[in-house]
Amino acid sequence: MKERGVLLAVSSLPSPWGVGDFGAAAYDWIDLLAENGVDLWQILPLNPVGYGNSPYQPYSSFALDEIYLSPEPFVAAGLLPKLPEPFLADAARVDYPRVRAYKEQWLRQAWRAFRPDASFEAFAREKQALQYAVFRAMKRAYQGACWTKWPAPHRDWPLRGVPAPEVAYEEVSYQLFLQFFAMRQWQDVRDHARARGVKILGDLPFYVGLDSSDVWAARENFLLDPNGDPKFVAGVPPDYFSPTGQRWGNPIYDWEALERGGFSFWISRFAFCASLYDVVRIDHFRAFDTYWKIPASCPTAVEGEWVEAPGARLLQTVQSELPQLRLVAEDLGGLRPEVGELRDRFRLQGMKVLQFSLDFSGRYARDTQAALEWTVAYTGTHDNATLREWVEGLSPAQRRKLRRWLKKQGLSQGGTVERLVEYTLASPAQTAVVPAADLLGLPASARMNTPGTVGSPNWEYRARSFAGLPAALRRFFGARA
Repeated sequence: MKERGVLLAVSSLPSPWGVGDFGAAAYDWIDLLAENGVDLWQILPLNPVGYGNSPYQPYSSFALDEIYLSPEPFVAAGLLPKLPEPFLADAARVDYPRVRAYKEQWLRQAWRAFRPDASFEAFAREKQALQYAVFRAMKRAYQGACWTKWPAPHRDWPLRGVPAPEVAYEEVSYQLFLQFFAMRQWQDVRDHARARGVKILGDLPFYVGLDSSDVWAARENFLLDPNGDPKFVAGVPPDYFSPTGQRWGNPIYDWEALERGGFSFWISRFAFCASLYDVVRIDHFRAFDTYWKIPASCPTAVEGEWVEAPGARLLQTVQSELPQLRLVAEDLGGLRPEVGELRDRFRLQGMKVLQFSLDFSGRYARDTQAALEWTVAYTGTHDNATLREWVEGLSPAQRRKLRRWLKKQGLSQGGTVERLVEYTLASPAQTAVVPAADLLGLPASARMNTPGTVGSPNWEYRARSFAGLPAALRRFFGARA
């Protein structure tokens, strides 16, 4: 049975407190999806965002960003006397530093009122939770500096196996409190989605950030020098998005060490995602086949080499350990045939993006209809222009060709953007997902990210309200019978 979904980051949900969160709007959004026959809610990674506020440069693969915490459950639990005053409620973009500073005021107030119980004490003993809490406490103690710049005792804390630094005990407790309630609030949201028949399609970044508890606590999994700095960094060579390629800066995995350890780091990452989502999209799937290895000394991604990864052995281990986990492979871009063979061998759904595939004469470039069926079809993703921006960027001749082709498909009513959404949802793909911005026909200001660029306005778009979305959902999806 065909699945249809909507892509909307949690951070983009409307909220009285400057950023989308795990509060009332998340429940209202799920209800809207359920009432209109939407099967999937696709989100971006929930991990704590790091450099450039990017969810693909996370501080940890095993933690959630505390910015998504809602005050409503704290009030209900008696940890806050009342809801905080609205803050940047009508802002069209997330001001991460200001929102974090504002939320920290009442989060610390709730923490001071909290009395640990048995469930919290059990959570606090979990290795990954404790490591992340110590990592964040140390970052605060050193004014946000990367762990490679900390004094040796704290930089090497995971290697020594000593107790948490005494100076950080209170902050460690606070960070554990944040994670305990972030996990609880998100699981409540997910339970509501399950009750309404809506699956969560989450995201697993392929790489992790250097400035993360992942690397700090398990540096043997990465190609680092004795100081902890990367010898090589990740990215992609020159492509559609950038003439100098994309130098992401993430450290490269030491695949030999990972394989000797039974890929335990990756198994843990997949298992954590399975605890949060119903379906997991693997970002940059092609790197399971070959990855672009850039010397850390190079300022761009032009210099580098393709290196083979043990993707087949890893995926075989993942499917053996987590047989019920459903995966989607982000297999976009110019790929060698082996990437498709790897995807198909493990029966993973691929992706097709309309903006990349449509050639203005009505064909999907290089693909047959049969090849499209076991895919997830998109009008665009978080890395694309909004559909309206894309259409407006076409030449007049291209737009004319596109309109003629849409008419041949029997799509003659409505604007070009609307008809492209209808075409995608009716495609032969087993699953079709449309960004909320495309359902509303929003302009370039609603774009989430421009690959190859860092910082504002990337990752900042947020909706002020759900205005227009109920009507758009009814039009494109229709009420559930």
